[in-house]
Amino acid sequence: MIRLVLADDEDLIRGALAALLGLEPDLEVAGEAADSQAAVSVVLRERPDIAVLDLEMPPGDGLTAATEIRSRLGIPIVLVTRHARPAILRRALEAGIAGFVPKTTPAAQLAEIIRTVHGGRRYVDPTIAASAMTENPCPLTDRELEVLRHARTGATVAAIAATVHLAPGTVRNYLSNAMAKLDAATRHAAAHHAWEQGWI
Repeated sequence: MIRLVLADDEDLIRGALAALLGLEPDLEVAGEAADSQAAVSVVLRERPDIAVLDLEMPPGDGLTAATEIRSRLGIPIVLVTRHARPAILRRALEAGIAGFVPKTTPAAQLAEIIRTVHGGRRYVDPTIAASAMTENPCPLTDRELEVLRHARTGATVAAIAATVHLAPGTVRNYLSNAMAKLDAATRHAAAHHAWEQGWI
């Protein structure tokens, strides 16, 4: 049996997926979670063979949870996403994610992908992989991405500065540089653009 944990903040989707995967003779849903923090807790408690996580799952996101799970337990992770942005794929692969699939994937195909990943191989949806090969590179530095990530939550410059341990003036400089590079009128517009591209 392949034991797995499912995490998705949408109860209906998670429940339906758990029911469908539970019909497979070699798959057992050992636990479920409705947010990224709970996903880490459930995985550490249940110690499954594999985790299937929704990418857009507050607080934080599925990729952050997956990275923590990988560092603490080392099991393979499949990320499922509604917004298959190519840059997210690159970040996921760099984090050691074994599977990357859109939410439009049928449950029977997802079961096969779980078996593939459990067998030590990697699976990336072909459409996402093709898009990733033609994307524009990110023009922002790691620090600019970091402050934009916090700006996207609506945090003030002072709050961002306290979180990333920088002076408020330095944070303003990073935000201004990012806005100029992305031709954005506000830091919120820059953050939204970076999120749409999958950079943050």
